[in-house]
Amino acid sequence: MEGMQTMTDTSPEIAEMVRVRLMALSGAERFRMGAQSFDAARRMVLASLPPGLTETERKRRLFHRLYGEELPTP
Repeated sequence: MEGMQTMTDTSPEIAEMVRVRLMALSGAERFRMGAQSFDAARRMVLASLPPGLTETERKRRLFHRLYGEELPTP
């Protein structure tokens, strides 16, 4: 995200170790990890929404929480 500063409590040495280990995985493995992380985030957001919302409203709120902007209307 452009213009945002990064905050981390991870030392550069540990960050590099993690990067090296991730890059040692195949592209398919890294893709799968990313997809699994996105699915977990999606489930957490959906679980945090109030009950009783319509399916359309759930999708709108999910989009807003994940992407930080309103879902464009058709």
